Amino acid sequence: MRPLLFVRAEPAETFGVGPSAVRAAGSEIEVWDAIGGVPRPDPTASAGVVLFGSSFNVEHADEQPFIHEIGELIRATIDAQVPFLGICFGAQALAWSLGAEVTKAPIREFGFEPIVPTPVAADDPLLSHYEPGDRVFQWHMDTFALPDGAVLLATGDPVANQAIRLNETTWATQFHLEIDRAELESWLAAEPAVEAEWGKSPATVLAESDAVHAAHEAKGREVFARFTRIAAVGTAR
Repeated sequence: MRPLLFVRAEPAETFGVGPSAVRAAGSEIEVWDAIGGVPRPDPTASAGVVLFGSSFNVEHADEQPFIHEIGELIRATIDAQVPFLGICFGAQALAWSLGAEVTKAPIREFGFEPIVPTPVAADDPLLSHYEPGDRVFQWHMDTFALPDGAVLLATGDPVANQAIRLNETTWATQFHLEIDRAELESWLAAEPAVEAEWGKSPATVLAESDAVHAAHEAKGREVFARFTRIAAVGTAR
């Protein structure tokens, strides 16, 4: 099986539970450091592509050329029917690259917030294990409209579009399904003004994490395990 391609769009990105979950599922990863200016890879050399979060938004594309490179990678991945998963910025970049609108969300979501899967999600091969009321980690100010042909897999209040599927090989989540406790702590430590800008103190978010993080990590690991199996089927064709 070809390795999965993890796309780094933030210098401090550690990919959370992703690397260990993929390896436990029998595959390896390669990393494209998009923000570091490394040339864009050919997605067909990978079994699947996962695009992670960023402190930049797609509105910064003209001042941050790596975002345009990411858009090209997304379109090439979809055209080649290589499995794709976008997370947070990755979801917004997917929508943007396909011409769907990305706008400011009604609120800045930050912390562990509940989602509700839609009926369609019950049979989804990647996200069917999420249940109503599951609390997932959010840290974003933007939201996205559904690209043409996409179906909504999970919703939230007040940010409605939380997880989508497009065709049979493309998924995206607004929430950070990948984050582990170590990554969460490092993100919080890097933002000294987080309470003033996002409305919650690090202590509040860590207390939320104490209550739900074991389940959150387990479900995130399951996503990567499922994605690895989906990618393996595509590789075998």
